[in-house]
Amino acid sequence: MQLVRFEGNPILAPVKDHRWESYAVFNGGAVLLGGSVHIIYRGCDPERISRWGYARSDDGLHIHERLPDPIYVPHGDIERFGCEDPRISLVGGRLFVSYTAYGVTPGMEGEPRRSIQIAITSLDVEDMVHQRWRWTEPFYPFPGVDNKGAVIFPEHFAGRYVMYHRIPPHIWVAYSRDLRHWSECSIVLSPRWEWEYYKIGTGAPPLKTEYGWLILYHAVDRRMIYRLGYAIAAPDDPSRIIYRHPYPILEPEREFETQGTVSDIVFTCGAVLKDGTVYVYYGGADTVVCVATAPLEDFLAPVRLWGVC
Repeated sequence: MQLVRFEGNPILAPVKDHRWESYAVFNGGAVLLGGSVHIIYRGCDPERISRWGYARSDDGLHIHERLPDPIYVPHGDIERFGCEDPRISLVGGRLFVSYTAYGVTPGMEGEPRRSIQIAITSLDVEDMVHQRWRWTEPFYPFPGVDNKGAVIFPEHFAGRYVMYHRIPPHIWVAYSRDLRHWSECSIVLSPRWEWEYYKIGTGAPPLKTEYGWLILYHAVDRRMIYRLGYAIAAPDDPSRIIYRHPYPILEPEREFETQGTVSDIVFTCGAVLKDGTVYVYYGGADTVVCVATAPLEDFLAPVRLWGVC
């Protein structure tokens, strides 16, 4: 099982005339609405402060629209150095975007310290379609915790939201009734193979399939090379992994993945299922946005053949 790169990669690159995204653009979240893929990506200025840009693809591969101005900017000291790695989940008719707030929080003797933590904001679906950026005020569900990479499941389970998040080196699951207060946190995936040696972390929000939830994640080996892998969680229990693929499905090979702001990285924040094909949007070398695809059947074939693990 391997993802196939789009030959037109990268699909988004820095724009030198737009200072806010002139240094790098990467790690885009994605959602399928009305047959089009809406991409919210991370753009960096020369000081490496992150903001969000917007692009739209009608076929999942080519960019048909891209806005010149950022659609979301950092909020206060807690995001002083940027709002990073947006991931989009459609839950109950509303879009929730989880991201990493990179900024400062209180430290010892009143001195601020740099911090990363999970942040969440939301937007009405119609506002996304009509490009009205009326975001809700962001909130921080794990205040002060060195945590990032939250992905929210697109369905409720027993009336509760479910989140995967990353506290190194594991992927954790957590549950909430209001998105603000989370409990029953436990480890759901840990490094297992050599290509995952250093740590693993969340990727795109889960995609629902007939066998369960398709979980895309990233893994880092002892040489700090980032690859993509996948697992499948039980349809009724996100804490139970029923299949885990033993090999990476994408690894840095092309120049736009091996050379850039940070070398040897493929990293996903978004994927959509469109007409039986999974489109995975990923950052190459923390510099550009790319897409790779595979039939959904390729992800499910091992489960059909061998059953759950």
